[in-house]
Amino acid sequence: MKVEIIEMGPRDGLQNEKTPIPVEAKLAFIERLVAAGLREIEATSFVSPKWVPQLGDAAELWPLLPEGPLFSALVPNRKGLERALELGVKRIALFTAVSDAFTQKNINMTVAESLVEFGEVASLFREAVPGGFIRGYVSTAFQCPFSGRVEPERVLPVVESLLKIGVDEISIGDTVGMASPTEVRRLDQMLRSIMDKKMLAWHFHDTRGTALANVVAALEGGSTRFDASAAGLGGCPYAPGAAGNLSTEDLVYFCLREGIDTGVDLGLLAEASVPILQALGRAPISKAQQAVLAEAARSGHS
Repeated sequence: MKVEIIEMGPRDGLQNEKTPIPVEAKLAFIERLVAAGLREIEATSFVSPKWVPQLGDAAELWPLLPEGPLFSALVPNRKGLERALELGVKRIALFTAVSDAFTQKNINMTVAESLVEFGEVASLFREAVPGGFIRGYVSTAFQCPFSGRVEPERVLPVVESLLKIGVDEISIGDTVGMASPTEVRRLDQMLRSIMDKKMLAWHFHDTRGTALANVVAALEGGSTRFDASAAGLGGCPYAPGAAGNLSTEDLVYFCLREGIDTGVDLGLLAEASVPILQALGRAPISKAQQAVLAEAARSGHS
C-alpha cells in the first residue's frame, strides 16, 4: 500500500504567520521538502497581499521552484487565476466550505457565490491549460467555528457542485480539528456514493489530537491521499482554535511503522522545517519530529 502526501507547509503552514519569511528561506524550505521525497507540494497562493501578506511574494517564488515535483497554488478568484496563468501554473486549488458563516469570513462570499465564482475560474483555467489539474477544498466538513457542528448530509451538495464544475480532486477539511473517526467513516461512506474514491483526499487538523486516528479511519475506507504540513505548521486564520495541520512527520512515521510506503525520508523531513521554525522563534510540536531530532542529536554527540 502507498500513501500519497500533499505537502501544505509552504502555503497553509505559513499563510498565518506574522513574522515575514523571505523568498530565499521559503525556497530553501521547499527544496529540503523535495530532497526528503515529497512530490506534491502546495507552494503558495495567488491571493491579495493585503489579506495574506506572508504569501504576497507568490509571483517571485513561483519561477524559482525546482523541477520535478508537482507544485500547485491556491487561486481564490479570477484575478488570482490571471496572476497564476501569467507564471505558467498548471495545478490550481479552489477553496470553499460547507458553512456560509465560514466562507463569508474567509473569502467574503456565501458558499453558493463561491461555487459560481469557482465555476468561472475553472472554465477559464481549462481553456488556458488543457490537461491542467484542479483541486477543490471543502472546509468545515465536520464543524464550523462560527455556526457549530456540520452534519455530513450538508457536505454532499457542495461536493456534487464541485464535481459538476469539473475538479480533478476534492480535499475534505476538518478545519478546526474536531472530527472523530466515527464521523470520518460516516462521511466517507456517503462520499463514496457520489464520487470516485481516487478523487478523494483528506485534510485533517490536529487541534484536539485526533488527526492520525482520523487518517486510520479514512485508510480503512480505502483513501490513500492526505494533506499534511511539515512540523504541523499552519492552521486557518479565520478558525479560532485551529492549532495546526496534521504534521507530515507524524503521518510519515505512522505509515513507516504500519508498513505503508510514502516515499519520504523521515530524517530529512524532520530537518527540513528547522530553519523555518527558528525564523519563527518556535520549537517543534510534532512528536515524531521531536523524537527524530533528539535521536539525531544524541547520535551526533556519541
